[in-house]
Amino acid sequence: MSTPKNPAPGGGRTGPEANADVTAECAPLRAFSRSLPMSLLRGREAVMRHFRPALRQHGLTEQQWRILRALTAVDEVEVTELARMAFLLGPSLSRILRDLEGRGLLSRRSVETDLRRGTVAITPQGLELIAQVAPFSEKIYALIAERYGEADLQRLQAMLADLESCLMAVPAGGGADVADE
Repeated sequence: MSTPKNPAPGGGRTGPEANADVTAECAPLRAFSRSLPMSLLRGREAVMRHFRPALRQHGLTEQQWRILRALTAVDEVEVTELARMAFLLGPSLSRILRDLEGRGLLSRRSVETDLRRGTVAITPQGLELIAQVAPFSEKIYALIAERYGEADLQRLQAMLADLESCLMAVPAGGGADVADE
């Protein structure tokens, strides 16, 4: 039996006891179940598991739905702004836009003053699909409001908006910038 060149932390132990030793050597870390990013992801998953079947039934992915929903809020938008609105990275957005354009759900055109830039708009067919999905979406919202409570749901949405605006005002950097102030 060979001995590893770089023994595991904690004197060569492996498994949970080695992980405990590594954690003990690091700065204190909150429990994984209390991690804010994980709590938000778990909440998102709890919500989206109700929406996914309706989206699949209409031939849409979550990302495609986000794009179409974002486009209902504007007449036309630059692709870079749409990526920001829908929280999508450029390469993913390009592929999704191509697919949605192929289905006739949106139209794209170049900006006359700068052909490298493009704009996107939802088509009448896209609006028709939104109208088909809307009743399913509203039923899901009603189920969530009934189960969670309408007032709590409104409070949660307000709290999330407050959290977003509060944190957007703080420079990003993993807390290093905040600690220096």
